[in-house]
Amino acid sequence: MRTADVPADPSRRFRRVALAEGVSLLLLLFVAMPLKYGLGMPLAVRIVGSLHGALFLWYVYEAVDLRLTKAWSTGRLALAMVASSLPFATFWFDARLRRELAAAALPPA
Repeated sequence: MRTADVPADPSRRFRRVALAEGVSLLLLLFVAMPLKYGLGMPLAVRIVGSLHGALFLWYVYEAVDLRLTKAWSTGRLALAMVASSLPFATFWFDARLRRELAAAALPPA
């Protein structure tokens, strides 16, 4: 079976989207906003903000999908939503999720 025929793991897909969403938030806050307010370039916020908005919606979709398919708790879903709103928090949440996935993949001792 070819790699393209295998559906992507929802957790892996979420992690990729979370990474992109986290980077877009940082670009919005630390690049586009200073360009708008410091140099009078509002187009930067329009472009990066639109990209970030689309990635945020995709992030929410993927988080809710994990709530339904992987039985994420309401607390975990809420934590994912809070993490998406704070700079650098998506990277912390991703590292936590990665550790949990790695621990679940290990054979019992």
